[in-house]
Amino acid sequence: MKIIIKNSSEQPLYQQIKDQIKGGILRQELKEGEKLPSIRSLANDLHVSVLTTKRVYDELEKEGFIVTTVGKGSFVASENLEMLSESKRHMIEKKLSEVWQMSKTLGINKEELYLMMDIIFAEDDE
Repeated sequence: MKIIIKNSSEQPLYQQIKDQIKGGILRQELKEGEKLPSIRSLANDLHVSVLTTKRVYDELEKEGFIVTTVGKGSFVASENLEMLSESKRHMIEKKLSEVWQMSKTLGINKEELYLMMDIIFAEDDE
């Protein structure tokens, strides 16, 4: 899995890295039990601080996406389908909330937004 960091992004570096690893797990590009690069190795590859990658791994472990074994490394956690499903829903809800806020700022009401979504869905069905 390739991680791309954008210096122009409003997101902090650790969040960009974390989101991309989490996304790789959710899309199953990173498989259950797969070994992740060491904290130091990932930091060197991305040219970021070891503290940054340590924070990423710590947060991913707290959220249940990875497990770390002292002396062996960090691995993609066993699939918890409920957790993965909830995480996917949360990501969609976050994006939809951003779209709704932008719509209100641009003066687009719910009905117009629903219509736009219907058009997108119809195009996707073709």
